[in-house]
Amino acid sequence: MGQAGAFTTSFLEFPRVSFYSVLPADIISTVEFNHTGELLATGDKGGRVVIFQREQESKNQVHRRGEYNVYSTFQSHEPEFDYLKSLEIEEKINKIRWLPQQNAAYFLLSTNDKTVKLWKVSERDKRPEGYNLKDEEGRLRDPATITTLRVPVLRPMDLMVEATPRRVFANAHTYHINSISVNSDYETYMSADDLRINLWNFEITNQSFNIVDIKPANMEELTEVITAAEFHPHHCNTFVYSSSKGTIRLCDMRASALCDRHTKFFEEPEDPSNRSFFSEIISSISDVKFSHSGRYIMTRDYLTVKVWDLNMENRPIETYQVHDYLRSKLCSLYENDCIFDKFECVWNGSDSVIMTGSYNNFFRMFDRNTKRDVTLEASRENSKPRAILKPRKVCVGGKRRKDEISVDSLDFSKKILHTAWHPSENIIAVAATNNLYIFQDKVN
Repeated sequence: MGQAGAFTTSFLEFPRVSFYSVLPADIISTVEFNHTGELLATGDKGGRVVIFQREQESKNQVHRRGEYNVYSTFQSHEPEFDYLKSLEIEEKINKIRWLPQQNAAYFLLSTNDKTVKLWKVSERDKRPEGYNLKDEEGRLRDPATITTLRVPVLRPMDLMVEATPRRVFANAHTYHINSISVNSDYETYMSADDLRINLWNFEITNQSFNIVDIKPANMEELTEVITAAEFHPHHCNTFVYSSSKGTIRLCDMRASALCDRHTKFFEEPEDPSNRSFFSEIISSISDVKFSHSGRYIMTRDYLTVKVWDLNMENRPIETYQVHDYLRSKLCSLYENDCIFDKFECVWNGSDSVIMTGSYNNFFRMFDRNTKRDVTLEASRENSKPRAILKPRKVCVGGKRRKDEISVDSLDFSKKILHTAWHPSENIIAVAATNNLYIFQDKVN
C-alpha cells in the first residue's frame, strides 16, 4: 500500500462538510440516502427519523452544489413493553430503507427491534378556503344562516411537510430485527432477525411468509445466528444473508418456499496460524451489501472488508484491512465490549470505491482499481466549510511522526458505525455518535 498522503484521487478530497449537532442522548443508529440522493434520512436511538433535503443549485453559483438542510422530523417508534415476556422494546431505529419515488410523495420503511413501519412523507403548500358548512375558524355554521353557496378555492400557504404512517408490520419476529431490504419488484420486502427471515407484501400487514428459519429444535444446539440480509438489486428471486460464523448464503426463492437450502455458500478457509480465542468473534459478519451491478457481494467483519464474486464461493476476490493495528488490542477490546461493535460498509455509485468506519471517528476508503486506501476523520475541528480533509495515519511502533496518531491514543468511545454514499455523486454521510457529517468531493 502506498502512503495515504500521496493520493490525488478526487474521492479522497472532501472539502465541504455540513455539521449537525443534536442532544448527547440522540445517538444516530442508521443513515440512508434515497434513490436519487436528494434526500438523506437518519434514525436515532430515540425513535426519531430526521430527513435532510438537498438544496437546488443556486442560479448565481451554478457550480456550487446544494447543501443538505432539515426537511422533516417525526417520531417513528415509541418505547413499548411486552407484557407476555416482560420485555421492554426499545424505540431505537435499527434500519431505514427508501422506496423508489412513484409520485410527488416519498415512502420509506423504518424498523426497531420488533415492528416495521411504512411512512409517507408529503408536501402541502395550499389550503382550501370558502367552506359552506363551516366558518373560517372551522366551527360548524347554523344551516338556517346559509343563504348562498360558495365555491371553495385553494390558497397558497407556507410549505408543510407531513409524515404519516401508512402500514404497520408487527408481531412477526420473536428476536430482534437486524435488517430490512426492499425487493426489486417493489411489491415485497424482507425483514431478518437472529434466526428467521420473513417476506412481506407492502399491501398486507397481518401476514408474512417465513423464507428462512435456522432455529434448531433444541436451542442448546444453536451455533450461529443471522447478522444481515439483502435482496439482489435486479433479480427479485435472489437474496443473501450473512452469519455470525463469517459465512454468506445466497438463496433463490424459485427453488422452494422455505429457503433453508442455499444455492451458494461463500466461506473463506481459516488460516490456522491466525487462530486465537477471538477468531470466531472477529469473523462474525456485521454487514452484507450487493454491489449496484449485482455481480459482487461486500461483507464487513471486525477487522476487514471483503469483496466476493458471485461466481466464486471458496474465497473473496479482494480483502481490505480496515484497522489491522487492533489485532494486538483484541483482549482489551473484548473487555470493553468494543469487539462486538457492528460496523457497516457501503459502495460508491460506480462500485469502484468502498467505505467503512473505524474508531477515533476515523473512516476508511478503499479504491478497488488503484488498490490505494485512505483514513479520514470526522471531527468538529475539521468541519469548517470547504476545508479539505487531511489523511490520517495510525502508527503502531514506538516512534511517531508529527502527523501520526499512536494506536494507544485512539478513542474507542468515538466510532463510525453508520455511513452512506450518494447513489451517483461523491457525497458521503458519516454518523459519528450523535453528529452527522456530510462531505462532498472537491469542486475545482
